[in-house]
Amino acid sequence: MQNLLTIDDFHQKAISLLPKLSRDYYESGSDEEKALRRNRRAFSRLLIRPKCLVDVSKSDTNCEFLGKKFKSPIAVAPTAFHKLCHPRGELASVEGISRFGGLMICSSWGTTPLEEIAENRGDATLWFQLYVYKDRPTTEALIRRAENAGFEALVLTVDTPVLGRRLADKRNAFTLPPPLKFANMVATNDSKVHMPKVPIGDSGLMAYVSSQIDQSLNWDSLKWLVGFSRLPVIVKGIMRSDDALKALQCGAKGIIVSNHGGRQMDCAPATIEALPEIAKVAGQIPVFLDGGIRNGRDVFKALALGASGIFIGRAILYGLTVGGADGVERVLDILQEEFEHCMKLAGCQSIADIRNTPQIVVSSSHYSKL
Repeated sequence: MQNLLTIDDFHQKAISLLPKLSRDYYESGSDEEKALRRNRRAFSRLLIRPKCLVDVSKSDTNCEFLGKKFKSPIAVAPTAFHKLCHPRGELASVEGISRFGGLMICSSWGTTPLEEIAENRGDATLWFQLYVYKDRPTTEALIRRAENAGFEALVLTVDTPVLGRRLADKRNAFTLPPPLKFANMVATNDSKVHMPKVPIGDSGLMAYVSSQIDQSLNWDSLKWLVGFSRLPVIVKGIMRSDDALKALQCGAKGIIVSNHGGRQMDCAPATIEALPEIAKVAGQIPVFLDGGIRNGRDVFKALALGASGIFIGRAILYGLTVGGADGVERVLDILQEEFEHCMKLAGCQSIADIRNTPQIVVSSSHYSKL
């Protein structure tokens, strides 16, 4: 893997290794994939205005999320079905993240039970991503299991009342190949454990979401969750400042600006475009971002525009596909190295320095008058 120097290198290698069903599932966006492309393009339209003659012989990337210190603002977003990438699945992922000393949000839709991931966490910090099922006792049981296993926060996904129209999955009649299953659902009934088989033109995951996930979720549901759980609740999928304020008023302890990797609303703005207005209203709670991050310069740009930290999803899956735990660790190391290098070139000594430097990141239109 030493010849793989960037996330794009890992991407190209991973797509050459993955079978079509898995590759299309991870790579695709919804409908025309406009939001998927916009996430990346929006970062490319941002420029970094470097400061000079700053002592950058030492750089500090330490940060704090929910009162816990981390060496890096780079963390791992929830992604489903890791065993589509690697036989060890989530266990390989958490091993690589542990070596990095990072934070992993584990998906409700893992192919490894949450307790098994927790038992093998090592030096990784774990948060648990939650979908709310129509059968509320199923959701309550998941929450209690996460609490008892030592997870440190709940991450409520709020952008999936229905699944986005992912046309590649429909063309492939996507379903989980045996023996893979929704590993966190094995104590429930068969309809929650297994994804239905569907004909070409349908998606098994879309059918699963339609039959199982609660479409009536509202702000009272968030208040219920905050009151029910012993863990702090982070809300993932916020794209508007007014929704950020409502989440704050309901007791959320953090927000993740996310458009689900361009896999839900196809006409949504890029997450980096939505970030500044949300960061302005969020007050003292952390605001994170996922979507579109491909290098350390992107990390720098997100922090400059108000993010407390960033989450990466697909990049971790590329590393997992190529090299298991070693690949996951290498992807995180690459991003961290690029981020530190960018900080030095930009004349910033710390994350606070990035945030406190006026207009260190600007739109390319800033120079349109020239």
